[in-house]
Amino acid sequence: MAAVVAQCHYVFGLRTGVANNVCFLDEQTVIFPSGNNCVRYNIDQKWQRFIPGVEKSRGIYALAISPSKRYLAVSERGERAMITIYDLQHEQCRKRKVLTAGDLATSEFVSMSFSPDCKYFVAQSGGPEWVLTYWMWERQKVMATVKTTTILNPIYQVSFNPVDNAQICVSGYGALKIFRFTEGILKQTGFQKLDTQNVLSHAWVSEERIIAGTEKGRLLVLESGDLRWDMTVAPSCKEGPVKSTSGKSRSANEDEQEAQTETLQVTAITPYSKGFACAAGPGRVLLYERTDEKDCYRKTREIRIPQDPCRSDPGRAEQQQIMSLVISPTEETLVTSTDHHQLYSLTFSTADMSKGEQAHFEHLCHSFHSECITGLSVCVRKPIIATCSLDQSVRIWNFETNTLELYKEFQEEAFSIALHPSGLYVLVGFSSKLRLMNLLIDDIRTFKEFTVRGCRECAFSYGGHLFAAVNGNVVHIYSTTTFENTLNLKGHNGKVRSIVWSGDDSKLVTCGMEGAVYEWNALTGKRESESVLKSCGYTGVSLSPDSRAIFAVGTDFTLKEIQDCQILREVSAEDVTYTSVVMSRTGRVLFTGTSAGTVRCIKYPLSLQKQWIEYQAHASAVTKMVITFDDQYLLTVAEDGCLIIWKLIDKEGRGLKRDKEICYAEEILITKSDLEEKNQMMSELRARVEELKMENEYQLRLKDMNSNEMIKDLTETFNQQMESLKTKNQIMKAEKGWQESKHQEVLTEVLDKHSKAIQDLESVSSQKLLSEYEKYQELQVKSQRMQLSYELKLKTMEQEKAEALQKLTFHYEGKALEKQLLLEQSQEEVRVQLKEFEESRKQMEEDGDREIQDVRIRYERWLIEEREANLKMKGDTGIVKKKFSSLQKEVDEKNIQMDRMRGEQSRLQAVIKSLEKDTLTLKKEILERDDTIQDKERRMYDLKKKNQELEKFKFVLDYKIKELRKQIEPRENDIKEMSEQIEDMEKELGTFHKQNIKQELENRELSVKLTASEKELQKERQRVWDGLALIKRFKTDLHNCVAFIQEPLRLKLTIKDLHDRYIHQSDMVELAGIDCGIKMEYARQQEHLEKSVASLKKKLTRANLGHSAENVKIMQENVTLITEINNLRRELKRTRSQVYNYETQLGLNKKQKQQASEVKGAPTPRSDPPEVIQRLELHNEAETIIQLQNLEILHLRQEIQDMSMRKIPYRPPSTSKLPALTKL
Repeated sequence: MAAVVAQCHYVFGLRTGVANNVCFLDEQTVIFPSGNNCVRYNIDQKWQRFIPGVEKSRGIYALAISPSKRYLAVSERGERAMITIYDLQHEQCRKRKVLTAGDLATSEFVSMSFSPDCKYFVAQSGGPEWVLTYWMWERQKVMATVKTTTILNPIYQVSFNPVDNAQICVSGYGALKIFRFTEGILKQTGFQKLDTQNVLSHAWVSEERIIAGTEKGRLLVLESGDLRWDMTVAPSCKEGPVKSTSGKSRSANEDEQEAQTETLQVTAITPYSKGFACAAGPGRVLLYERTDEKDCYRKTREIRIPQDPCRSDPGRAEQQQIMSLVISPTEETLVTSTDHHQLYSLTFSTADMSKGEQAHFEHLCHSFHSECITGLSVCVRKPIIATCSLDQSVRIWNFETNTLELYKEFQEEAFSIALHPSGLYVLVGFSSKLRLMNLLIDDIRTFKEFTVRGCRECAFSYGGHLFAAVNGNVVHIYSTTTFENTLNLKGHNGKVRSIVWSGDDSKLVTCGMEGAVYEWNALTGKRESESVLKSCGYTGVSLSPDSRAIFAVGTDFTLKEIQDCQILREVSAEDVTYTSVVMSRTGRVLFTGTSAGTVRCIKYPLSLQKQWIEYQAHASAVTKMVITFDDQYLLTVAEDGCLIIWKLIDKEGRGLKRDKEICYAEEILITKSDLEEKNQMMSELRARVEELKMENEYQLRLKDMNSNEMIKDLTETFNQQMESLKTKNQIMKAEKGWQESKHQEVLTEVLDKHSKAIQDLESVSSQKLLSEYEKYQELQVKSQRMQLSYELKLKTMEQEKAEALQKLTFHYEGKALEKQLLLEQSQEEVRVQLKEFEESRKQMEEDGDREIQDVRIRYERWLIEEREANLKMKGDTGIVKKKFSSLQKEVDEKNIQMDRMRGEQSRLQAVIKSLEKDTLTLKKEILERDDTIQDKERRMYDLKKKNQELEKFKFVLDYKIKELRKQIEPRENDIKEMSEQIEDMEKELGTFHKQNIKQELENRELSVKLTASEKELQKERQRVWDGLALIKRFKTDLHNCVAFIQEPLRLKLTIKDLHDRYIHQSDMVELAGIDCGIKMEYARQQEHLEKSVASLKKKLTRANLGHSAENVKIMQENVTLITEINNLRRELKRTRSQVYNYETQLGLNKKQKQQASEVKGAPTPRSDPPEVIQRLELHNEAETIIQLQNLEILHLRQEIQDMSMRKIPYRPPSTSKLPALTKL
């Protein structure tokens, strides 16, 4: 056996197609099926415990948990249906009992339920029998069975009455039946015939009431087996039920509602203390609560599955069909499972749900794959797992923290995946292309695509510098750095199903469906070894750590070890196919996945005795297997969409020893734009936090102020109440004293009466006691006498008994002697009769032999005659059978037609009834509408009268509007003139701005020229300074030579030295030619500079003169504008004073308006409402004009400031003072 053991560590996935596939064990623990196991998941601590499935079963079909939460029943498919009951209080969840179907020919139980006291168990078998079985499960005793339906009408759910052990409800297609266990059989007590309704779910909400959900979105409320209520879960309908007097009536708009609710299937119902929760179509759960009315429910909350932003179509998550609902024991948490392999939960305390508002589910643990997982990969530098699936998603899991780190869905299916050894990149083979993607902090982003269609296998080398990708029967090898296709490995005739790199990246092993296993050189692309077996299609391959041995599995039910192009060993898989194989890094053990979903652990080196450990893992074929680089975990994925992490331990339960400690990297990839966005968000959030702090502080201060005021008010009221209570207390004390004195008097009277009554009772009781004592003494004497008499009688009876015994013994002994003599005589007679019997038997045998021969001859003749007659009869029966079958077909067809006609008749009768009710309701509506029409006609008449009065007011208002327009026209003309003046001034300002720009450019050019001339001057000065320094040195040297004037030889030598030191030949030549050129150039530049300086001075004087004129002009315009502004402000004051006067007049004459509206005649200025409206309009127009003028003034001020800020080389000071702005 293998020294290494695999222990199930964690599972990511949910199995659908299991009835009641989510159960609450306690407030924090949930049980759900995953693969071929049941998982106990703790919601808070995130740990998992496992209950493995039974060997050789075809998967879990249904779950049921007892009301006490102690027992779990698991129904599993197989050749014979089987139910296993586990004890959940035991640490290992040991098996308690196994229940079978007995003689029933069924392969599964579709639904199960425990009785309220957990002593009985009921299960509904599947087709074709559809038998309901009732057990006393602890004794494995079948109490009763009954057939619940026909072959064509399936049953979906069975449940016990929550109070009664003997009452069971069964629901399915077209029926909702109630059975009761009495006198050893299951009798049907209630049956609701629902021919057109497909009842998908039901739940008991009380001892007599059942709520059932249908395929068309209807909720049926049944009480004592009769239909009482009918509700719909359609969102457009009004909440609450529609009451039915006959039990079957519908509303007038039922046909429209049915059309809307065809997709709203009520697939699950669960009760709770306030009402019940039900699944109401895709991604929608409704909560109903009991109302104050008797037996009535109304919708209180709606909970939806939220959109998934990681999906290519976020709205697809909302279309998941809810399969089961369960509420925790304290009714704090609601958990649901969907048909897309997802688990969602909602905590009522944390969810912000007021009644009537929508809430949203959250994932219970993580988002799982919903279809077959096709790819699996791990890396060296990070504890992550990459998986891809036919659900078009790629997911990154962490096997240390057991979490989902990244998840993204794409537009097409993903067939293969490979993680780079660094864990920063992932290679995914899609149906159209092969994509290399970055694993960012919160996204999976493509950065390179390769034209490899339908890549079923891909793998990075251990160094990460190369990767291999399969395209049909060709393997392409690419460089990870340059993305060049370095090699193409061609040789397979069939599709390549698996590829593996060697540890040193020098070899690549591939296997294909044509039965070939090739070993390639990764540098040259040459085939180094091969093994071909055409009878086997290989599906998986693995390498030993030293790359010498190759292990391959395929369709021939064997595991092969290949070395040096030869198959060394073959290990048979017995009755299953191996689909994948992987070897540990230590080379001690092999793991294989099978088509049945199991995982086998095989010790290496391989033995021929078929020794392995088999683990129940998945519900369908294992697709991929991988062992992590530290040999601590085995990872398996399968077609059921589950990822299982196995912990590898030794026999003693310890983890495997690591050769090297692996330190996982923590760095991640993030784009610069994302980082900048996050930093910006952080800064914004910080600013927002500071703002909120300030707001909160301000709010707290306000609250403190309010609370202080409240405290003051409360203290005042409290003091007042205290004073009133004190006065009340004094009054109560006075009343108390009076009551106490009164009570004392009554008490003394009662005590006197009581003492007298006690004395009377004592005297009576003493007399009775004396009489009773006398009677007791008399009875005691009588009992003594009776005892003596009975003792004498007993003695006489014992003597009589002894005498009778002696007589009987003598009598029966005599009889025994007589019988013995008779026995001896009968034995002698028997011997004589035996001899006679033997002689007669011999004679009888001889006579029998003779008669048998005669009978045999006679019967042989008769048999021949009968055979001939039988042949004739067979021909006749064949003809009759054909006639009978044709007649039977005709009869069946006629019966079917009759059934159809009856169904149509019943349907039409129901339609007629509903239409009659519709006509009655429509007649009532017509009468109501006639009343409403009359009311509306009256209102229209009143409105017409009001309209005439309003037209009169309108005529007056139009006249006054015309007069106001005449007054406004001259002011508008003034405004136009002012705006034209402002436009002219803006144009002049634009020309001034352009001139200033030109002058600035000229100034810049002149400044550049001046800097250049200054640089040349500096150079010339440097030359002069160098020449002066040289002259000084030459003078000193010459002065030294003069000292040798008396010595001509030395003088000559020193002069030669001076000549050699200061004068060179090149200098002599240059000086001769350059001196004259320098002088000419210097003179020319001097003249040019003098001319340019003179011209610049002239331009400067002109510009100063022009600017001074412009400044004077602008100052004059400013003076005129300021005077206009002052005039406008005066007008504004006047208008405001007029408005104020009008408003005061309006306030004074409010009382006169009512009288003026009643009087008919010429309207006075104080009582005429149109005139008031005119004044208000004047006020509004004046305000708008003032606002426009203020805006123009601000604009002009801004332009003046801009002009003053511009750089002007010289501006003469303004001598005239501006007039002061008058204040408002």
